[in-house]
Amino acid sequence: MPHRVRYVSALGYLLIVTALGHSTYKIATGGVLLEAVLEFILLTVSGLIIVYTGRWLDGSNVNPEFYPRVALWSLGGIGVMFIFLLIRAFHPDVTNPFPPETRVIALAVGSMAGIMIGIHESRALTREREINEQNEELKRTKEKLEQQNRELESVREELKKTVREVKASNERLEHFAYIASHDLQEPLRMVSSYLTLIDQRYGDKLDDDGVEFLEFAIDGADRMRAMIDGLLEYSRVETKGEPFDTVELTSILADVRQDLQSKITEKDARITTEMLPRTVGDSSQLRQLFQNLLENAIIYCDDEQPEIHVTAESAGDEWILSVSDNGIGIHSDDTNRVFQMFQRLHTHQERPGSGIGLALCQRIVERHGGAIWVESEPGKGSTFTFTLPAATDEKQGRPELRQ
Repeated sequence: MPHRVRYVSALGYLLIVTALGHSTYKIATGGVLLEAVLEFILLTVSGLIIVYTGRWLDGSNVNPEFYPRVALWSLGGIGVMFIFLLIRAFHPDVTNPFPPETRVIALAVGSMAGIMIGIHESRALTREREINEQNEELKRTKEKLEQQNRELESVREELKKTVREVKASNERLEHFAYIASHDLQEPLRMVSSYLTLIDQRYGDKLDDDGVEFLEFAIDGADRMRAMIDGLLEYSRVETKGEPFDTVELTSILADVRQDLQSKITEKDARITTEMLPRTVGDSSQLRQLFQNLLENAIIYCDDEQPEIHVTAESAGDEWILSVSDNGIGIHSDDTNRVFQMFQRLHTHQERPGSGIGLALCQRIVERHGGAIWVESEPGKGSTFTFTLPAATDEKQGRPELRQ
């Protein structure tokens, strides 16, 4: 039991000892036994209540600092009652003073009243202190939150500034790429024209080495033109894209198959598809997306018949579409590299292409708020997966699927 609680319990024990002494004395001096027993019971009960109160304080929510107040209030109740009895005893008009047992009971009642007042006050002070501590904690928390808000606002402003700078930088880069690729076309067109003229006028006069050199030059010019066209198209994904509208992917895929019909026939490619949905986007860019993926699936297949499968799976407010093939596959270390500009895994002699197609696919998908990735193993084909927003059926409020 804490030292401060003993003050209160000591008062109770003192009252019990007083009750025992008073009753014993009264019986020894010839007092009435019943009165002595009743007084003993009254005083003992009061003492036990005070002792219990002292022990109750030890497990209560009253702050230990206020335990002495309880004891002082109990003593104060005894003091007030003692003063009352003293005034009555010495008052000239009082001729019949209280007997000793009445005075003892009065002091016990005063003690009880005092301890009850002390408990009430101590609980009120404890609650007040708790409220003050909570208010201080809330004040500190408020100040901390305000500081964090100021820091977040500062970070937000920095982010806005960074976004503006990045946006401006991207716009400058796109403008530069557009201007560079556009301006490069004219001198390249001149080079190609003169190479063609040389081939037409002097081709039969060149030896084998000259013919080979000329073929290399023409092939390099053609590849340069393809790269410039791809770079120009890449730079115009954001700035020259069409407004988004509802698009039928089934129709898009049909148009792409028509565009690639010669390559499909040449390689005897087999293209299958499940039900394709409607989406919201730029139809011309989505057509370019499917064309690049299907063309790559046909190109990157060796002697086997290319088998390409297009699927769609609903995922809430978007569609997950996949283009799978049975081609040569991609090593796991290169699955991210294939989406980078001009990053080719094969030489031009091994596989045709400019190294821009998949980077363009990624740019198109990102413009539509989606993501694109590839899962592949060498020799086991590849699956290119991307997400597109779902078109909502106005009548039923759900994504629509089209055959």
